[in-house]
Parts: sequence; C-alpha cells; structure tokens
Amino acid sequence: MDIQLKRGLLDVCVLASIKNEDSYGYKIIKDMKPYLELSESTLYTILKRLEAANMLTVRSIEHEGRLRKYYHITDEGLNRIREFKYDWEEILAIHQFITREDSENE
Repeated sequence: MDIQLKRGLLDVCVLASIKNEDSYGYKIIKDMKPYLELSESTLYTILKRLEAANMLTVRSIEHEGRLRKYYHITDEGLNRIREFKYDWEEILAIHQFITREDSENE
C-alpha cells in the first residue's frame, strides 16, 4: 500500500478511536486491534503528528502513581473525519472504475 495513503488512513483511524471519548495510548491500540495491528511506536508518532496539526489535545492525569496521557479530539480532528468520509466516496468510485474490467470478465 502506498505509504502516504496508509499514513492518512491511520491518522483518521486514531482520530475515530477517540471521537466519542478521551483515551490513552494502550486503550487506543486495544480498541483498534480487532480492525488493524498498530505498534506503540507507530501510534505515538501518529499522536504527535495529530497534536502538532491541532487535531487533538493532550492532558496528563495521574493513574496508579504514574502519569497517563489522555488524548481529546478537537474540532479540527472532527473536521478531518468528516473530510475523510467525503473523500472515501471518491476513492470508492475510483476503485469501481479500476476494477470494472474484472467484473465485466466474470
């Protein structure tokens, strides 16, 4: 898969995982696990990129004697999810165009 496409898809997946409630790294990975494998190093790179793009904010809360970072989606992040849903319709149309010969030959 094209690395830029995959990167964009993973960004939106992470945003979607915190869309309804704030979350922390381990829980984000756990929530995404039924759908895709994501390493901690990849996740934290994505989270830093999304924070720099103002798509999420971070706050630290003490949990069992340690600080845990919680991530909260911003309006910018919610807009990115909406844009993705719109863009996905175009991607599906492109896929149908590319695979049209496959279905015609069946």
